[in-house]
Amino acid sequence: MTATKNLVTYKALAGALDRLSKEDNLKTVLICGESFLVRKALDTLVPILLKGESKQFGLDVLDGKTTPVGEISEQAGTFSFLGTRKVIAVKDAPLFLLKAPAGEISYSEKDLQILIRLVEEGIPDNHVLVFTTGTPDRRKKIYKLILEYGLVVDCSVATGARKADLEEQQAVLRDISRQMLLKAGKQMPPDAFAALVDQTGFNPELFANAIEKLLAYTGGRDRISVADIGAVVHKDKKDPIFALTNAVMERDVSKSLTLLAGLLSDGFHPLQILKTLENQVRKLLAVKCFTTGLNTGRSGGPALKHMQFNAFKQMLLPAIIDWDANTLKADEENISLLRAGDDENKKKSAKLPANDLLLAPNPKNAYPIFQNFLKSENFALEELTHALSALAELDYRIKSSGVDAATGLENFIMALCRRPG
Repeated sequence: MTATKNLVTYKALAGALDRLSKEDNLKTVLICGESFLVRKALDTLVPILLKGESKQFGLDVLDGKTTPVGEISEQAGTFSFLGTRKVIAVKDAPLFLLKAPAGEISYSEKDLQILIRLVEEGIPDNHVLVFTTGTPDRRKKIYKLILEYGLVVDCSVATGARKADLEEQQAVLRDISRQMLLKAGKQMPPDAFAALVDQTGFNPELFANAIEKLLAYTGGRDRISVADIGAVVHKDKKDPIFALTNAVMERDVSKSLTLLAGLLSDGFHPLQILKTLENQVRKLLAVKCFTTGLNTGRSGGPALKHMQFNAFKQMLLPAIIDWDANTLKADEENISLLRAGDDENKKKSAKLPANDLLLAPNPKNAYPIFQNFLKSENFALEELTHALSALAELDYRIKSSGVDAATGLENFIMALCRRPG
């Protein structure tokens, strides 16, 4: 690739995919900028870089916040077991970070020199090393070298309040909206789009999450209205808690603690936060019970964490729907037994809530279900079981002994987000 083609913006990435698919000498990629767009760009690029190889065997994902440079270098130089093409993705690499938060690593000058040598001459043929990071420092040698020898995908978006900045932000959100609505076969008129942006601001992840909620809420209708947005999306306390649970389920301890501190300073009650975390853990535990039981009875097939959305819908969603049907049937049988008792039990049974642990509460909108299943892969069954017990114990201590609730929640988050080993 020539120097002018080594830099691709997020907006231009789709148009560059055909060219990139024919590139045989690409060994280093840097994807940098706005976090949501960076993740989307990585998802788009990985199949292109693998050139038809399976993610299960060809993709190695490393957490840049905790993986030392020596391990990255070793992975980049180690051939895949089957001798096939290999992509090593280092997520959230601290390439331009001066000081890392507690529990995370930063790169020393010696570390950066190792990576510089790796970029210049150390990556074997048929291997591609991908870094994702936030705002890049274009003055750094590592940035200039990747731009010279590899590919930089710039997902940066202007964050100012000038007219040009706001127009750029609107264009990004409009593109996210267009892609998600097109897949779902729905439309959102300009007034509804404006109302949604007014509620979320320029926060691509929050904006995309809001559209997911709207897709589920509107069901079979093909049009999202301003009234739908007023009913579902609010400038209230739900979305910040949703962001916290997402960060915890991603095992991002730094982001989780920052969001927790923000919620507490905004007046959220600790027990409200605890209950939200408990509900999320219970949902993932239900998913984990399903996948653990399913895996014991099947052989072959791609691992869930490497499964594509279409494969999930075809291979797993029917079994999930059957599981939910059996769960509801069992609940109905239990209710019938209660109704056979005295009048007091009959009154109680009439007030029994709907089962809130269905794995696919809305099978027609399968993407949020798919996301929950992917999140469950971040944890072992034992971790989720222990987390639920820990939350129950914390709940008791907060209510009975006046324990410092904020510290208790912080300790819980740090324990749950800690990586095994």
